[in-house]
Amino acid sequence: MSELPGLVAELRAALSSAPPYWLVGGAVRDRLLGRRLHDFDFVTVGDGVALARAAAQQLGADFYPLDAERGVGRVLLTRGAERLKLDFARMRGDELAADLAARDFTINAMALDPAAPEALIDPTGGQADLRAKVIRQCGPRSLSDDPVRTIRAVRLAMQLGFRLDPATRAAVRAAAPALPGVAAERRRDEFLRCLGGPNPAGALRNLAVLGLLAGLAPELATNGPGWEHTLASVERLSDLLGALAPVHDLEAASDLTLGLVSVRLGRHRAALGRHLQAPLSDERPAHWLMVLAATLATLDAATARARLTTLRLSTDEVRHVGMLLDGLPALARLAGELPVTNRAIYRYYRAHGAAGVEAALLGLADFLAGFVGAPPTEAWNEWLEAAAALLRAYFETPEEAVNPPALVNGDDLLGELGLKPGPRVGALLEAVREAQAAGEVSDRAGALVLARELAAND
Repeated sequence: MSELPGLVAELRAALSSAPPYWLVGGAVRDRLLGRRLHDFDFVTVGDGVALARAAAQQLGADFYPLDAERGVGRVLLTRGAERLKLDFARMRGDELAADLAARDFTINAMALDPAAPEALIDPTGGQADLRAKVIRQCGPRSLSDDPVRTIRAVRLAMQLGFRLDPATRAAVRAAAPALPGVAAERRRDEFLRCLGGPNPAGALRNLAVLGLLAGLAPELATNGPGWEHTLASVERLSDLLGALAPVHDLEAASDLTLGLVSVRLGRHRAALGRHLQAPLSDERPAHWLMVLAATLATLDAATARARLTTLRLSTDEVRHVGMLLDGLPALARLAGELPVTNRAIYRYYRAHGAAGVEAALLGLADFLAGFVGAPPTEAWNEWLEAAAALLRAYFETPEEAVNPPALVNGDDLLGELGLKPGPRVGALLEAVREAQAAGEVSDRAGALVLARELAAND
C-alpha cells in the first residue's frame, strides 16, 4: 500500500494544513485488491463539508454539500477521461478506531493516513478477510443496527466473488425481517446495485435464500414457475451483455449461441456500452434498469408497475422500465415477420423510444431462457436478425427509420390544406412521418400530397 494513486498525493499537498483525515472504506479495500479507484471516501476529525470545499478549491474541482447536517461534502473531479468522486465526512466517534468499528464489514473497516500510506490501519482484521475472501460483519450489531447492510453483504459477495462467514450469514437472516422498516430509497439503491453487478442472477438467488427478497420485491419470491424463468432470463441477459461488452469476450465467443450474438450484433459494442451506461436519474444507468425489467417481466403489468412505484424510482425511470416491459414481446413478432421493414422499425421505436434498444436485448434473453441448452439455430438466427435490424437502425441510420426529420409541420398543413387546429393535424403529421420512414415520401411536396390525400379520405 505504499503507492497510492497520484490524486491522493496531490490532495495531501493541497491540504497540508487541514485537520487530520484518512482514506477509508471501499477505496482502501479495492486498492488492496488491485482494482481501479474512482470513488474515494475520507473521514476527518473536523467538518467534512469544510474540508471538501477546501479540497475542491485547491484541485479546481466541483463541490457541493452532500449532507451538511452530518458534515459530509462531495468533490467531483475530472482527470482525463475519468470522473472521480471524493467524499469527506465527519468522523463518527472521538477516534478513528471507533469510526471503523461502527462500519459494516471488516473489509470496509480499514484506513490509510495519506501522510503515512505504508501503514495500514486495520483494527478488525479486514486484510486477513480479504485474503480469505470472506465477508464478515464488524460487530454483533453491525447488521441489526442498519438492516440495509444485509443487501450490501450480498452485493459485495457477488461483486468480489467472496462468501459470507457463517455468523454473518446468520446475522443477515436474523435482520431480514426488519428490512421493510428501512427507507425505501436506501433499499432501492442497494437492490439496484445488486442487479447492476457482475452476477445479478446469483444476487437474486441469495437475496431469496436469505429472506431478503420479501423486503424488496415479495411478488418475485411467490411467483412459482415464473421465478425460475426470471432467474434464467437475468442469467442469459448477463451472458448476452458479456458477449457484447466493449472488450471482446473470447470465452463467450467460443460458445456457438453467444458467438452468433458477437457476429451479428458485435459491431454495436461501443455504442451499446455508452447507451447502457447513460443515467436516467440519480446516476442509475440504463443497464441497471434493464436488469430490473428482466427481473419483473414475469409479473403481470399492474403488479410490476406497482413495484416500480414502491421502489421510489423517478417518473422517468418508471416510464422507461414500463416501455421496456411493454416492448418485450415485440421482438418475437418481428422475428416472425422477416425481413424487418423500416415501417416496422419506426413503429417499434415510436412505441418504445430509446428503451427499444434494451427491449431488444431483453427479448433475446427471454427467448434463450426458454431452453435448457442451446436454442434451435434457425430460430435463434431469426431472432438475431430482428434484433440486428433494430440496433442497426438506432445506432447507424436513425434519420431513416427511427427519427426521420420532419418534412412538414402543423403550420404547413393548416396553411396548405385549410385544416383547423386539433388532433387531426397531429394524426396526419404522424402518418406522413411513418410514410417517410417507409420510403414512400422524401420531400416536402410529396409529404403535402400524401397529407392532402389522407385528409380527403378521413
